[in-house]
Amino acid sequence: MVSRFTTAIAAALLSTVGLAPTATATAAPPPPTSTAAQLSAYWTPARLAAALPLDAKAAAPTADGPGPGEFIPPSRSFDGIPQAGAFFWTDATGTGRTCSGSVVHSPGRNLALSAGHCLKGYAGGSPKRHLAFVPQYHDGLTPLGVFPVRTNGVYVAQEYYDRGEHGGAAYDFGFAVTEPNQEGESLEDVADSVQLLTGTGYVHAPVLMIGYPGGAQKPVECLSWTTRWASDDPADPGTFERIACEGFTGGTSGGPMLIPWFGGWAVIGLIGGYHTGGNTPQVSYSAPFDAATRALYRAAVTGAPPAGPAS
Repeated sequence: MVSRFTTAIAAALLSTVGLAPTATATAAPPPPTSTAAQLSAYWTPARLAAALPLDAKAAAPTADGPGPGEFIPPSRSFDGIPQAGAFFWTDATGTGRTCSGSVVHSPGRNLALSAGHCLKGYAGGSPKRHLAFVPQYHDGLTPLGVFPVRTNGVYVAQEYYDRGEHGGAAYDFGFAVTEPNQEGESLEDVADSVQLLTGTGYVHAPVLMIGYPGGAQKPVECLSWTTRWASDDPADPGTFERIACEGFTGGTSGGPMLIPWFGGWAVIGLIGGYHTGGNTPQVSYSAPFDAATRALYRAAVTGAPPAGPAS
């Protein structure tokens, strides 16, 4: 049984948030792109604040919610960290939508991670509809800029398309290759990054989880731990990481689960999978980060043709 964290451990970890050094570009940045300028103009503070979550967690406990007497660590609202942020886009009706994400280290210094169910509509030649990633978004602000997602730059596992959100719940992750922001800066040069860890199992402690609740002007963070959860729903098969944290409502999908890693952070999961991340604000799940995750990462960093829905 995992014991509760002590106050000292929690305070020490939370004090490190945002203190990882930001990488400095060693070469002149590329010129700003017209797409970045257009997206920066489009995503006004009012539009950012009005964006709705793609998904909504139920308010009432369900079978995969907290257990009797289970301790649910609290979350707190804060201004975020550079390595985490929010995706924004407009759906087919023109309504603004949002999910959470994080910056993952890559050779191109331009990779963001989110849930597959957040990104799956943008594979191949699908219209991007103002799709952008905003690191450390809070209070209508875009302190590090607005980063367009490259055409054909969304990578979601083929298994997720083929099996669907429920049958493919164990593949609910995706990567987005970004273009420079309106200042011509690369994502990782201004936001730093977290390391992607795969094949490390299901049990991790301590874990810092960050997400952007829909309608909130700030992200939330929570310290907890992950455990192994074998699905009890044949429609959503697989084994997942389970984490209890209060306040992770709709919009937090794609938010990273982080562990301390050599002076910074590493991501070992995200909110997505097993009922697309959880049915209650108190309990979240992650698809396993395994060989499939690593293969998708390699496809994204090498520029392989992205997967897509079967025609």
